[in-house]
Amino acid sequence: MAEWQSRPRWRPLALLSVMLSVVVVATAPRSGGAQDTSNLYQATITVTGYDMRSRPYGFAQTLRAVLVNVSGEPRLRDDPRVSALAAHADALVASFSYVDLDAANKIHDDQGTYDRPYDLTVKFVPALIDKALADLGERPWRGTRPVVVPVLVVRGFAGSYLLSAENPAGAEQRQAFTDVAGDFYMNVRFPTAAQFTAWGIGMGRFPSLPTTAATNDALVAGTLEFQESLPGWVGSWRMRWRGVEYAWGVKGVNYDAAFRDIVRGVLRVASGHGAPN
Repeated sequence: MAEWQSRPRWRPLALLSVMLSVVVVATAPRSGGAQDTSNLYQATITVTGYDMRSRPYGFAQTLRAVLVNVSGEPRLRDDPRVSALAAHADALVASFSYVDLDAANKIHDDQGTYDRPYDLTVKFVPALIDKALADLGERPWRGTRPVVVPVLVVRGFAGSYLLSAENPAGAEQRQAFTDVAGDFYMNVRFPTAAQFTAWGIGMGRFPSLPTTAATNDALVAGTLEFQESLPGWVGSWRMRWRGVEYAWGVKGVNYDAAFRDIVRGVLRVASGHGAPN
């Protein structure tokens, strides 16, 4: 199954010499100095082959990602109205390109040609995306995106630990969290062990929310625990933003999906759309 993400993954691999553009090519509007939003109007998805078998699906999924990132409303991804719009996503495309993810491997037969994985990056016409959002009752979010600061206690295969910046047990999870945040054009900063200590956070059942944070930091405190009975990870989160506290969670997922749940929640709150799901 294809996987989507909103930020192109630049790799030391060959760029396929296919760059097709439609008649209208526009640049994205700027955010009035607060933040450059130009990249929000493009997204990348991994597909099989570079022909028409997977292209309509790729266009549809990248459109969903762009609508979410431009508006700050994660619920648009599964909105039935967006499904109708995504069926004709090609009408909103400015350009698209492919990167061969298997370029270093020699092609041995025709099947190897058609079934190779590619990153399909799709750029949409900003004015058309803005109009589509208006038709959905939404508008572009031009606010500065917060820095996500996860204050997490993890209970998993490697035992229990704090997801601090230095802890080797959480290295893969830190990378996964960073990748997920990048999908939504947000940065993440992991607390140091010293910060956990200063905040009085240990291996208790649920970490308390730190009372001090930088203005643009979105601190999310919680636990992430693997439960074999599901099987899957169970996450419980709390967040305080502009004086209001929010609580939500997820269960029966891999940890990438758990981190995505955190970031989606932060995105929805910070963009003014209300509480997380």
